[in-house]
Amino acid sequence: MLNLNVVLYQPKIPQNTGNIARTCAAVGAKLHLIRPLGFSVRDRHLKRAGLDYWHMVDIVYYDSMDDFFQTNKQVNLNFITKKASKTYDKIDFSGEVFLIFGKETTGLPKELLEKNHEQCYRIPMKTDARSLNLSNAVAIVVYEACRQKGFETLQLDGSKEFD
Repeated sequence: MLNLNVVLYQPKIPQNTGNIARTCAAVGAKLHLIRPLGFSVRDRHLKRAGLDYWHMVDIVYYDSMDDFFQTNKQVNLNFITKKASKTYDKIDFSGEVFLIFGKETTGLPKELLEKNHEQCYRIPMKTDARSLNLSNAVAIVVYEACRQKGFETLQLDGSKEFD
């Protein structure tokens, strides 16, 4: 069974967080938001991007990264950053997995990445590309987890949608 957690460190753009919430709803992942957020959770752009999926998402809020670590001890943490040497397809998706993504403007703090170097993973891209959109990056890694788990609990056949 997929036991996946998406963690956003201080997200800034409400539309990205809304899209990510929608992805989490589609696969059954839990969403963790670490404050400060760059928007209000009542933001209309956030709500619109998440459409009518909000009731399907389990969201947990933290006041800081320290608060997150205090609450989630002894878990499989994976930091997604362009500053890693290993690619995201090497993540061990067995058991409960946490995928931690940085804020859109600066990513994850350097000291956090240095301290957790062995758990850092990247999405390959061309050398001159600075970054991917945060919601796209989350979708890429989340669906890799789903693929590795054989898309358990997800609807595989959409052909009945035409009936």
